[in-house]
Amino acid sequence: MRTLEPNELAHQILEIISDKKGIDIVLLDTRAVSAISDYIVIATGDSERQVQAMKDEIQKQLKQQRILPLGVEGKPESGWSLLDYNSVITHLFTPAMRDFYLLDSLYENAAVVVKMP
Repeated sequence: MRTLEPNELAHQILEIISDKKGIDIVLLDTRAVSAISDYIVIATGDSERQVQAMKDEIQKQLKQQRILPLGVEGKPESGWSLLDYNSVITHLFTPAMRDFYLLDSLYENAAVVVKMP
């Protein structure tokens, strides 16, 4: 397995999501507020299909670099998917599920590194 610095990995995931037309993308630096990860990426896809496409592309591109997730949770039909790359955790939502879970507010004290519409 290859490793990247957490900041590099987080930005790479952010770019992949952006290339797949993800919306409302937020990269949070959670080092000061959470022991779980260094960064959290939260993004929305317009549909379950788009959430699946973003998830698949993240895994595909990182696997090509020999970077594998520790875990993958959720299914597109649930409206939520999680990719755990240890230092970077990525949450992908449909709009309804993002509004339901309000994950952004859970980390409201985390530093916002990047926020994209």
